[in-house]
Amino acid sequence: MAADLAPPRTPRRRGNFELYAWLFMRLSGLALVVLVLGHLFIMNVLDGGVHRINFAFVAGRWSSPFWQFWDLSMLWLAEIHGGNGLRTIIDDYARKDSTRFWLKILLYVSMALILAVGTMVVFTFDPEMPAS
Repeated sequence: MAADLAPPRTPRRRGNFELYAWLFMRLSGLALVVLVLGHLFIMNVLDGGVHRINFAFVAGRWSSPFWQFWDLSMLWLAEIHGGNGLRTIIDDYARKDSTRFWLKILLYVSMALILAVGTMVVFTFDPEMPAS
């Protein structure tokens, strides 16, 4: 005799949103592998590794729009990729609608704050600032 399965706790479908979220996870994951491995190789292996990383190194790196775009892409993709994964976990495991709602609000607010502060740091970083 087969056991009865409980209905899934995932909320109602919203058109193709879940398909696009699934596709985003795969594509952003591939992009993050390239961005993060490149970042780790440049920061930890090339030219003496971590011993050369200081304010002057970061200032020189972020004076180039290429590296600003690289680091900003890594920040945005990692934040949205992780947030999308946590959104899925909240949908799967939060039993009450009110709990799901407040957890998602907390998630979205924290994502927005981290993206705003990180983006502001990359764009307002002053490489001419005197080191103290």
